[in-house]
Amino acid sequence: MNYLFVLHDPPYGTERTYNGIRWARQMLEAGHQVRVFNFADAVISVTAGQKVPHGFYNLAKMTTALTDNGGEIGNCGACMDARGMGEDQLVDGAHRSSMAELADWTTWADQVINV
Repeated sequence: MNYLFVLHDPPYGTERTYNGIRWARQMLEAGHQVRVFNFADAVISVTAGQKVPHGFYNLAKMTTALTDNGGEIGNCGACMDARGMGEDQLVDGAHRSSMAELADWTTWADQVINV
């Protein structure tokens, strides 16, 4: 099956984005096709170069592992602009996206999961 995960929360401070990425990675490992679309503060979760305290999860590393294994990650372009983010700040495998791509991904998906 094809799964689209739509994330909204910041990478740190709540665990919604963390758990969404964990869930998406598990679905990918189970043999499904997975795409993740980040809205609002979730766009920050794919910022390269994150430094977190020892023993704390690192969403940049987690999202890179997802894309390295065939998952796709799109970031809302308007949300990136609002946060002063350029595409050059994203981890490998993540890209600046759009509402048009989200619409395409929604029709591609058998299941949309809004986290």
